[in-house]
Amino acid sequence: MNTVMDDDWRRPGPTPEQRRYDVYVGLATVVLALVSLTLARSTGAFLLGPPPSGPEQVFWTVAVTLPVIWRRRFPAATLLVIAIAFVAAQARSAPESQLSSWALFAALYSLGAWGPDRRLARRLRIGVIATMFAWLGVYYAVTIDRIPADAFDRAVGPVPPVLAAIVNGVLVNGLFFGFAYFFGETAWLAARRQHEVQARAEELRRSQAEVREHAVVGERVRIARELHDVVAHHVSVMGVQASAARRVLDKDPAKARTALGAIEETARTAVDELRRMLGLLRARDDRPERADEPGPAAIDQVTAVVDRAREAGLRATLGVYGDRVPLPESVSQAVYRIVQEAVTNALKHAAGATALDVRIRYLAHEVEVDVTDDGRATRPANADGLGLVGMRERVATHGGALEAGPRAGGGWRVRARFPLPVTAGRPA
Repeated sequence: MNTVMDDDWRRPGPTPEQRRYDVYVGLATVVLALVSLTLARSTGAFLLGPPPSGPEQVFWTVAVTLPVIWRRRFPAATLLVIAIAFVAAQARSAPESQLSSWALFAALYSLGAWGPDRRLARRLRIGVIATMFAWLGVYYAVTIDRIPADAFDRAVGPVPPVLAAIVNGVLVNGLFFGFAYFFGETAWLAARRQHEVQARAEELRRSQAEVREHAVVGERVRIARELHDVVAHHVSVMGVQASAARRVLDKDPAKARTALGAIEETARTAVDELRRMLGLLRARDDRPERADEPGPAAIDQVTAVVDRAREAGLRATLGVYGDRVPLPESVSQAVYRIVQEAVTNALKHAAGATALDVRIRYLAHEVEVDVTDDGRATRPANADGLGLVGMRERVATHGGALEAGPRAGGGWRVRARFPLPVTAGRPA
């Protein structure tokens, strides 16, 4: 990708509106030049010598000023035409020089400001300026012998009159051409900087759009993961309890009522968590409620997950090993969700499972959660399933490691390790 500071950048050509404006300016310049010619002829101030015929004077005046119409469309050609016509008009002693000089100034400026080829623009302008100074030298050499003897009778300065006239002419022309060159370069640099600013602004807008899109996608993924964890777990538990209630409804109404009570409690829990998630989506304040937090110290809710598995008919056990340390809420939440998903998978996919073992270990530099069952999988493990994808995302977010797969002696194991932060207390 090219940067906005690319030296090959070329300024776009003039817009249709700018072209129309140049036409109006060029025509106005021609009219003013003809007015200036009329005034010069009326005063008889023929400084360059005896003038040519009237039609030829008009021709040279128009030839020098009319190309201003194309100064931004064809800046190089415009400068060449005006420069040649300007020298030719002065060689023929055409009396109009004021508007002709400003037409030459405009052509020099326009090539500097709009020339697409910067190397050609610089060389052409320098060549024209050098030619003009050479023509000035030729003019002085030709006319110095024609100066009347009494032309400088009133001169009182310390500098010789002829030398003073020459130096004055060189200084005036130097400022004239210098400003034309400088202003042209300045205009081109300003256009380039504006292009750079616009390019950076466009790049920033694209970057912001990508960030917003990634944020939306990330939020959608997070909500999908939470919906899966909440709905899949609770619906799976309710399905198991409903199946148990159906089997014992006639034989043991007491057990059926217990199962139906568990279904009712699980449904309430699911509704509460869904309400919490919807609250997040509707929140408008600066600190919306987090949908992925079942409560303060989410890891403490693991006991409730194990109890629901036990109510569903599994011999579920929970063991906590090591010296417990305070965990960041995000890590505590991730441990809770992984246990919840592992229990859900055991209820849904582990045929013949009778035992479930959940262990949480506080190690020296990490906390580990280990969930195993003794069932056999009713279908091959799907690495792209939402449950495993969600667990991998949670573990990866905290820089941990996840193992999920069948055990050598039968059953299924899910084990995740989360590194403890530096601020957390470290057991011996």
